[in-house]
Amino acid sequence: MRRAVHPLLRRTAVAALAFAAMLGSTALVPPQPGTAGGEELTGLVNPFIGTQKEGNTFPGAAVPFGMVQLSPDTGHNTGYDYKDRHIRGFSTVHLSGVGCRIGGDLPVLPTTGDVTQTDNARYAAEFSHGDERARPGYYRVRLASYGGITAELTATERTGRQRYTFPATQKANVLFNAGQSLHRTVSTTVEIVDSRTVRSTVTGRGFCQDTRPYTLHTLTRFDRPFTGYGTWNGDGTTIGSRASTSRGHNGAWVRFDTTDDRDVEATTAVSYVDAAGAERNLRAEEDGFDHTALAAHDAWERRLRDARVEGGSTTLRRTFYSSLYRSFLAPNIGSDTDGRYTGWDQRIHQAKGFTYYQNWSLWDTYRTQAQLLALLAPRESRDMALSVLRIDAEGGWLPKWGYGTVETNIMTGDPVTPYLTNAFHHGLLTGHEEEAYRALKKNADGVPPAGSPAVGREGNEQYLKDGYVPHLPDRPKRKPGDSDLHEGASATLEYALADGVLARMARDLGHRADADRYAARSLNYRRLHDPATGFFRPRDASGAFTGSADPARSPGFHEGTAWQYQWMVPQDLPGLVRLIGGKDAADKRLDSFFAYDRLLADPARTAREVWVNGPYDYYNADKYNPQNEPDLIAPYTYLSTGRPWKTTDVVHAALTLFTDTPDGMTGNDDLGTMSAWMVLSAIGVYPVQPGADVWGLSTPVFDRVDLRLDRHWYPRGRFTVSAPGTSGSNRYVRSVRLDGTAYDRTYLTTAAIREGERLDFTVGPEPSAWGTAARAVPPAIG
Repeated sequence: MRRAVHPLLRRTAVAALAFAAMLGSTALVPPQPGTAGGEELTGLVNPFIGTQKEGNTFPGAAVPFGMVQLSPDTGHNTGYDYKDRHIRGFSTVHLSGVGCRIGGDLPVLPTTGDVTQTDNARYAAEFSHGDERARPGYYRVRLASYGGITAELTATERTGRQRYTFPATQKANVLFNAGQSLHRTVSTTVEIVDSRTVRSTVTGRGFCQDTRPYTLHTLTRFDRPFTGYGTWNGDGTTIGSRASTSRGHNGAWVRFDTTDDRDVEATTAVSYVDAAGAERNLRAEEDGFDHTALAAHDAWERRLRDARVEGGSTTLRRTFYSSLYRSFLAPNIGSDTDGRYTGWDQRIHQAKGFTYYQNWSLWDTYRTQAQLLALLAPRESRDMALSVLRIDAEGGWLPKWGYGTVETNIMTGDPVTPYLTNAFHHGLLTGHEEEAYRALKKNADGVPPAGSPAVGREGNEQYLKDGYVPHLPDRPKRKPGDSDLHEGASATLEYALADGVLARMARDLGHRADADRYAARSLNYRRLHDPATGFFRPRDASGAFTGSADPARSPGFHEGTAWQYQWMVPQDLPGLVRLIGGKDAADKRLDSFFAYDRLLADPARTAREVWVNGPYDYYNADKYNPQNEPDLIAPYTYLSTGRPWKTTDVVHAALTLFTDTPDGMTGNDDLGTMSAWMVLSAIGVYPVQPGADVWGLSTPVFDRVDLRLDRHWYPRGRFTVSAPGTSGSNRYVRSVRLDGTAYDRTYLTTAAIREGERLDFTVGPEPSAWGTAARAVPPAIG
């Protein structure tokens, strides 16, 4: 019979203490070693943030960078929506904050009674948020349907562990729906292997648009034998059937008698290689539920302790640590425990001396998350960069937006270049510098062959000849995905940025002729400048400006407008300021863009009502869009106009958009991009030249932040940022000291962080002259 205690508190005394914290019973938990005032940092994380209003996060169980994200799906196209009230299944793979269907493979759901429905929308279980809990690495919900079933989820790197507490019944079922992933399934198989084990293979495709197919292998093992089983294919069910293959609805169920023992546990392992890989992953990582959940909890606690904050409200700390948590969810391990992985040539390879990673939302992550991970997770970041190089070596070209084992070609420009040059400047490519440079040079100077699935820099032919990517919106696509030629203006700006950071890498490696060539190309942004409007505009194939002259309505800018993209010249902000008409003219335009006068009067209201506030409101706007990536860097442009206090005003207003509630995200999180923006902006050190080594400064929102850094890459082992007394009214920089020495620049270099130890801000209630001198502004990439 079921014991009269909560399932979380039943296995061991250690588990009882740890999971009491997960349920909020902190009085039962002794202070954790190394946490200020006994505060457990995982207790500050709310995984439900971003699950409403298209943040598209997931609340389920994962470990840092894990292959598995075991989480509920409620019918939303990316998995879970807080407004929904039915769960269709708990599936194995999710990406945090994506904008299109992907993953959701093998949704599993506990039920009772006869199995008569095969569509998970029909057999979905009702739930309420009052019966739902989540912490890093753990999720629990009581399903109101089927007599009341409690489902608990936790995870290792390559497995998802489930515990279901059923009512007393002889018909307790677990349904495996192989045919209904979030993406489109091409073919699936499901097989009852023995009295405890279920195997499946899911081949699917599609992310925003059509893609090449990829295959996921799973193996699920239960802690006790089934009493019955069956399969379905289409709408028909077959009791006693052991296997089924289909291109449509397809699945299996297993049955247990829970009259005397109401708990059923199972572990699902996944592999992108083969069934044998899933079997090995299961053997290597299978453990009891409580031990698995404790290990996941400890993994997250260690990771979150890399950034320790003092000061700030509880709400601000919860928002900060929840953002830090989401920043560590991707990229994801792609290799099995034996080191095998499926490369982009669809062949099996062996990772030797590194862990292979996958899932590359590079158009997003190169701006913020890559830099945060280089600071706080350099070992993983090195392996991630090496994985990107393996994509070139095995698949023939560097990636743009990779999911699993395939290129999706979603988004435009050249995001992989700043991603890898960032790794270079952080020392993550040691021993592979020339290999990386050769791959980047091939990408920068060419176009992938017709037989390659990659589109690369699709507009390079005319860009290399004329200095811009033409805007050809009616040009048929040559390959699945997005086309640079459909977004010619923004693609030109992205190419020029990439050329600028590649020029710096080339110069550092001694390739002077290449460096000069790329540096000259980095100024191609000027070719889009229309003197008649003072803004960037797209050009057609003949070189004529095309489309509306209104910068709020100009075409050719991917998910943005000319107003928003005008600041995306981080490789040459001094040149951009001159192009606009000087510091005063640029400052005036920035004030209009941010509605600065209104912002001073009411920052939070301006951020929510005057700035762009819809997750997909990309166009027809002349105001800042904190909901999307193109102008994330814009608030820091004030550093280049000599008004650094305005950067703080705008950044602090934008930070009010991040809260500790389900709608507390700014747009899609895009694999941690928005979350990393919040973390870095809250610390007061932000990458204003993504792909290079320059960080802009603004007033921190915490009295103190201690970053614990890996001594292999950062010899001091830590970097502290302090701003005693910082607050909403006491937010302006009076002075800064770097390792005790007065510092008047508005930027740091990566070398300064590597070699330094402290950055101390003195703040006050009014703007000061700090950072206003000509030499204080961030330099152009040289």
